[in-house]
Amino acid sequence: MRLTTRGRYAVTALLDLALQTSQQDCAVSLSDIAKRQSISISYLEQLFSKLRKQGLVTSIRGASGGYYLAKPLNEIDVMTIISAVDESVNAMQCEGRGDCQGGTMCLTHDLWCALSNHIEHYLKNITLAQLLDMEHVQSISERQQISVLKDINTITLSTSEANPA
Repeated sequence: MRLTTRGRYAVTALLDLALQTSQQDCAVSLSDIAKRQSISISYLEQLFSKLRKQGLVTSIRGASGGYYLAKPLNEIDVMTIISAVDESVNAMQCEGRGDCQGGTMCLTHDLWCALSNHIEHYLKNITLAQLLDMEHVQSISERQQISVLKDINTITLSTSEANPA
């Protein structure tokens, strides 16, 4: 079983969105999420299009536009986010069809099926609200915010030094 970047980035981006909207009551831009999480804006646009279609986020256009979560934090579970971006946590090579060994079921089919069910059950029982309460989430978020602010200040200083008044 391998969760691709699509599923990982979707969960990361929504957790970032949850953190930002819990700290300030305004829409969050994809460019801000991209900077904090080191994810390309074009990739986030693709993910958020799918997340919006599945009713997990809403968007607002304009100068102060961006994204909000469409549901309360305790109603959005990790498995729903992963599924919304067409990702799977299936550990079976045959994807559950039972045809993984020359068209028939392999010896370890039941093992991988049970593992897939456990993973899915676990991810269905973890919400964004619970992720926000995890031990390191707040401190990592603060570190990311500081890092982005330092980058902005560095760019501002180098621009003002290059163009003295």
